[in-house]
Amino acid sequence: METLNIRKLGLALGLTGVLLYIGCILIMLIAGREGTIFVFNSFMHGLNTETIIRMDIPWLETVIGLVATFILGWLSGVSIAFFYNIRTQNKTQ
Repeated sequence: METLNIRKLGLALGLTGVLLYIGCILIMLIAGREGTIFVFNSFMHGLNTETIIRMDIPWLETVIGLVATFILGWLSGVSIAFFYNIRTQNKTQ
């Protein structure tokens, strides 16, 4: 079995998280409060998000959220690749 490139998988998951975050931003900007509540209630399978949706998010908080999302995605990708590579190395020995 081949090994996974740790940096590439980390980058891929980090950027995917950022794209999802930007998607959420766009939903909030385009759909407004009621549309946002409808979309996120649809994703949450019965959980009512109406009381936790906050539409007045400062730009600094948005940027921090984007950076944090990238870091968490990157760390997830690095961890997955690292543990996968350890597992495949143990099988070949």
